Amino acid sequence: MTAPLTAARSNPLGRLLARFPNAPWSSVAETVARIGYVARGSVYLAVGAVALLAALGLTPHARGALGALEAWGEWPAGVIFLWLIGLGLYGFAGWRALQSIFDVDRQGATAKGLAARAGQAVSGLVYGGLAISVFGLLHAVHHLEQHSKHAAMARTVEKVLTFPFGNMLVILAGLFVLASGVGNIVRAVFSHFGRTLDCDPHIARWAGTVARIGYFARGIALAPVGIFMARAGWHARAVEAHGIGGALEALHRQPMGGLLLSLTALGLMAFGVFAFLEAIFRPIRAAAIQHGD
Repeated sequence: MTAPLTAARSNPLGRLLARFPNAPWSSVAETVARIGYVARGSVYLAVGAVALLAALGLTPHARGALGALEAWGEWPAGVIFLWLIGLGLYGFAGWRALQSIFDVDRQGATAKGLAARAGQAVSGLVYGGLAISVFGLLHAVHHLEQHSKHAAMARTVEKVLTFPFGNMLVILAGLFVLASGVGNIVRAVFSHFGRTLDCDPHIARWAGTVARIGYFARGIALAPVGIFMARAGWHARAVEAHGIGGALEALHRQPMGGLLLSLTALGLMAFGVFAFLEAIFRPIRAAAIQHGD
């Protein structure tokens, strides 16, 4: 028996796919993953664009992911686009599952590798939840219903607060989001994003700079979300919880808020651009699932 097939026996999904050796599973998984990166980038471009319009006084409020996507449902082509974004986000969530569970990026079982895979698992859950919300938005648009997105975070926190030790769960979730925001800022300073891309060195350097700007802005947007959530758990008041949209609005209310929101908005758009670059240049090692190499 060859080494790849032997290795595949330790991979349940690999054993299943090995039953169909002529099926292009790796090509399908790679295509889905790349579409997922495009969907991820589209979401951040939308959030950044709406935030920039809010900073310039051209729209009333900055919004989170679902709020930024909602406007697209008001024109026929936008509904089709939302369908594609929703399906793409499901694909990205599936790719995150392959990264975290089956370690297709070969990060290993070290403390650092397990931490990275745990982060990918959480990311998959977040984007899967966003995909569900996008299709909920499509349902609301189709039936001319009011889709209440502004209170979604508060409703979720309010429900969790009814659980035993619910306030502690909310506080821990807030601290996790805060840590994620800080982690994004740390990555913006120390990570070498261009090294993850298979492209010309000049493009890799340019992409790395775009990624640093994007991750820093994403951290700036996420950190207040965690603080708001932790405060909501501490005070047992769901109304104090806010999503990305609320965090950007809070940033806008600070001294020189227009400038701060504009820079953050441009950074979030940079994060979206980097996601598009990942869709094009990132190596997708989906074949490792089937062959175990």
